[in-house]
Amino acid sequence: MAVGEKGTMVARIGAALGFLCGVIGFLAGMTHHNWIFMPIGWFTGGILLTVLAVYVLVDGAVAFQKT
Repeated sequence: MAVGEKGTMVARIGAALGFLCGVIGFLAGMTHHNWIFMPIGWFTGGILLTVLAVYVLVDGAVAFQKT
């Protein structure tokens, strides 16, 4: 596996999971469902996971550019 490919793969998976968590939180909030983590927790967790995934993606791109 080339430099940066593993980070890119992890970032894409993290971004997809973050998006999914954000959508779940948004839909739960719109339908007024009460869950263990509350809808705002799911939405905030999705945003945090997406931001971390973008950071890992940029880090992988920088590592690929250095080679």
